[in-house]
Amino acid sequence: MSALPYFFEPTIQQSSTHFELSEVTSKHCIQVLRMRAGESLHLTDGIGNLYTASIVEPDKKKTVVKIELVVHTPAPTKNVCIAIGLLKNTSRFEWFLEKATEMGVTKIVPLICERSERSNLKGERMRGVVVAALIQSKQTWLPVLSEPITVAQFIDIHPSDQKLIAHCEEGNKTTLNDIPNSNDTSILIGPEGDFTPSEITLAIDAKYTPVSLGETRLRTETAGMVAAALLLYKN
Repeated sequence: MSALPYFFEPTIQQSSTHFELSEVTSKHCIQVLRMRAGESLHLTDGIGNLYTASIVEPDKKKTVVKIELVVHTPAPTKNVCIAIGLLKNTSRFEWFLEKATEMGVTKIVPLICERSERSNLKGERMRGVVVAALIQSKQTWLPVLSEPITVAQFIDIHPSDQKLIAHCEEGNKTTLNDIPNSNDTSILIGPEGDFTPSEITLAIDAKYTPVSLGETRLRTETAGMVAAALLLYKN
């Protein structure tokens, strides 16, 4: 049996017995997949719930489904927040968002750094990338995607049990592999051109531990992925 079609519907409620699909989901079900009454699909609200539903009123704009089953997945026990410098090349940043979502990063914060060549983000488009990756990887927890903020703002408002900064400047740094395992970690990843010395000093003064991601100099989005992999899968 093939897997059921999978969709994101953030307004669905656990108490729902019936639910009207969004126009986007309705159109995909009825016009693209040619689904009919009685056929089943999966829905998630992005906060841990997976709904199995069946179509009762097919319509290309407002399909109604009956909720047959709700299964809740507990929130991830390992919280990893990647605060990463905005990239001039939007497609490279979208690639990072997609892969970080697939891997299970819990929060992504775009950073406006002193050397950033971009200070804004098309929020709706970026959220769409994250949602598409959630659907593709069939997860039930949608990562939090923050609005862009400065390094100083992030340091001020985002506490974590373990706080790290990856940079390319000389100095004492711990290899990320050697960092103790933690269930609540934030890591700062710089933009093209790296963090400035003042940004690095600001983070270190705020008790961020400088870390190395390896011997080679990585692109920003690659550094973000390496950090995510090492932190998420550390035993």
